[in-house]
Amino acid sequence: MIDYAAVLKENPNGVLATQDGNKVKTRVFQYLFTDGNKVYFCTSNQKPVYNQIKANPYVSFCTYPADFAPVVSVNGNAVFVDDISLKTRALDENPGIKGLYKTPDNPVFEIFYIDVEEVETFSYSDGPKTYTI
Repeated sequence: MIDYAAVLKENPNGVLATQDGNKVKTRVFQYLFTDGNKVYFCTSNQKPVYNQIKANPYVSFCTYPADFAPVVSVNGNAVFVDDISLKTRALDENPGIKGLYKTPDNPVFEIFYIDVEEVETFSYSDGPKTYTI
């Protein structure tokens, strides 16, 4: 299986897909870090994406390097966690996020992870592959 955590770390900016009713919504998102099969992100509880994930937690995050080798999508249920140490880590490792939320106890600052169930990859040399976790 591909080391999807390494691909995410090297290419933290990607697209997160959620459901909004019967429509799919995508937006640019930034990967934070991985712990086992948990891929962490953050958002504001004031944004529509927060409510979309709460209503339908199955999400997908896709990223890729400039040469598209490989494109990686991680898919699974998103789980919000209220863990000050994870919020602190997110702020310490990401100055841009710290600029937005300032402190880990900011009441709008939310951390969530994708509990990875499936990893999909694509490269021109290997074609598409799907791995179930």
